Amino acid sequence: MNIRGQLCVSLLRKCKTLKTVKQVHAFVLKTGLEADPFVAGKLFLHCVVTISDGLDHVRQLLFHHQDPDAFMYNTLIRGLAESDTLQNAFIVFAEMRRRLIVPPDSFSFAFILKAAANYRSLRAGIQLHCQAFLHGLDTHLFVGTTLISMYAECGSVSFARNVFEEMSEPNVVAWNAIVNACFRCGDVENGEVLFERMPLRNLTSWNVVLSGYMKAGEVELARKAFLRMPMKDDVSWSSMIVGFAQNGCIDDTFAFFREMHRVGMRPNETSLTGILSACAQAGAFEFGKILHGFMEKAGFLWIISVNNALLDTYSKCGNVGMARLVFKRMPEKKSIVSWTSMIAALAMHGYGEEAIQLFLKMADSGIRPDEITFISILYACSHAGLIEEGCRYFSKMLDSGIEPSIEHYGCMVDLYGRAGKLEKAYEFACEMPMAPNAIIWRTLLGACSIHGNVHLAEQVKERLSRLDPDNCGDHVLLSNIYAVAGKWKDAATVRRSMSEQKIKKNPGWSMIEVDKLIYSFVAGEKENEITKEAYEKLREIMLKIRIDGGYIPEVGSVFHDIEEEEKEDSVTRHSEKLAVAFGMARLHEGNSIRIVKNLRVCRDCHTVMKLISKIYGLEIVVRDRSRFHSFRDGSCSCRDYW
Repeated sequence: MNIRGQLCVSLLRKCKTLKTVKQVHAFVLKTGLEADPFVAGKLFLHCVVTISDGLDHVRQLLFHHQDPDAFMYNTLIRGLAESDTLQNAFIVFAEMRRRLIVPPDSFSFAFILKAAANYRSLRAGIQLHCQAFLHGLDTHLFVGTTLISMYAECGSVSFARNVFEEMSEPNVVAWNAIVNACFRCGDVENGEVLFERMPLRNLTSWNVVLSGYMKAGEVELARKAFLRMPMKDDVSWSSMIVGFAQNGCIDDTFAFFREMHRVGMRPNETSLTGILSACAQAGAFEFGKILHGFMEKAGFLWIISVNNALLDTYSKCGNVGMARLVFKRMPEKKSIVSWTSMIAALAMHGYGEEAIQLFLKMADSGIRPDEITFISILYACSHAGLIEEGCRYFSKMLDSGIEPSIEHYGCMVDLYGRAGKLEKAYEFACEMPMAPNAIIWRTLLGACSIHGNVHLAEQVKERLSRLDPDNCGDHVLLSNIYAVAGKWKDAATVRRSMSEQKIKKNPGWSMIEVDKLIYSFVAGEKENEITKEAYEKLREIMLKIRIDGGYIPEVGSVFHDIEEEEKEDSVTRHSEKLAVAFGMARLHEGNSIRIVKNLRVCRDCHTVMKLISKIYGLEIVVRDRSRFHSFRDGSCSCRDYW
């Protein structure tokens, strides 16, 4: 390569935008270096690997090049395989086979098989496997390993194992690929067997097993494997932290994150998103703020995925103001996940109109909404009672060419049901193009409970009995509907049926963060040192809101054949009341109280929270199964619409 060629390559390394690349390309054309395969190859590679919008330019270069070689085609296929238009990789591969005298090599097949894997196309993968066989490359170590990964991605572990067994001398990378294939396809048993058979294991081998166990929900097996590891890296710790968070093991997530910090391992992008997910699930607002400070100092806030996780954490911890701030301070080029997360945050907190404004702003910024974005905006309309707007966005989704999924139809049933249009909701569910699932009928049953429609509730419960007969929540909800309507015999029949079928009611629980520790309370649990403190404070609170606020317990759904005092005691022992009382006993004056609850907050607890917020001058934020309730000065952000 001459001096001009060296200059071109040196200039290319400094190019960060397509505009500057085109300037160097112009110099290449002017100096006649386009025929130099090394310079042309470097130009192709730089556009694909470094320049985010360089793929179209590379396609034009390839189309106009008089004598393209395999490297140029392979480079473009590689880029397309990882792009949003990966189907174009197959077109380029077909053109390569048609146009080139030199046949595809091992890199060609490895890159195009990656495209088949990302496209989840088993048919394309099998066809490419056949072509690799015809070229004598199917048993090539590099191609064979990619074939294993492709079949795993397409859910065919048997084909992956066949490829592996035909390899004469698989290396550790091939072994890792087949072990990962087994775990990915849910074949944990064979994954374990192959892992134990490995003649040589590296750190990646152990990390594959950790990730595989966690994805299969085998938390304890993952823990044992982690303890057996001869060496651990940031991927090992991240796999455990993310795995615990995904499996709902919140205490373990926090414990492993603290231990990682203790042994001097620096958190990475993955472990931070994992611990933030745990904070979001537990409502650990204070811990989330500490992480926010760390990420700002450590320079993680330029990473979009970390910002998205932080936004989600603040939102699910009940502080939509901080979520707005994170969104506002994000890098200018926000992802669709960022926009959708913020819309969902506003929806959960009942800011329907603001969610709609943000949706419109998103469209103006050039981001096209996807099916998940439409779920969020429909959810926002549902929880704010915006019926006309919800119907309009459902129609807009259809006009955008997005096929509604069962989740979108569920949002519409919820929209009508919450607004009291129960017959319309029932009609909509019956006219869906797919059979409504148990979640949709359960949504409608909940609406029947809110609006006291016993007749429709019975019809809906009958449909639910055919789909999910053992769900305790459905039986309890119908029993409560009967009780509120004064149909005590029917309520007793439902409860007796539950007893005969040995269907137990899921206990309600609530969590609260106090001094960076998470405390859990279960409805009606026996007293211990923590609950004793909560009960003592609660008795004091209930007396005060009776005297100063005129509180009268709402006991309509409690069995009629027990004494009134017992009914009142039954609703008093609800877990969210205990959590609030404990928070008031422990937290400093002026602090907001944030509760996470697994069930929908009941009307009595809702009334109590409003009275406490008024009489004690407190802000109480409750995240229940459905949405957020922010109580302040005797009113709730839901405007009693939930």
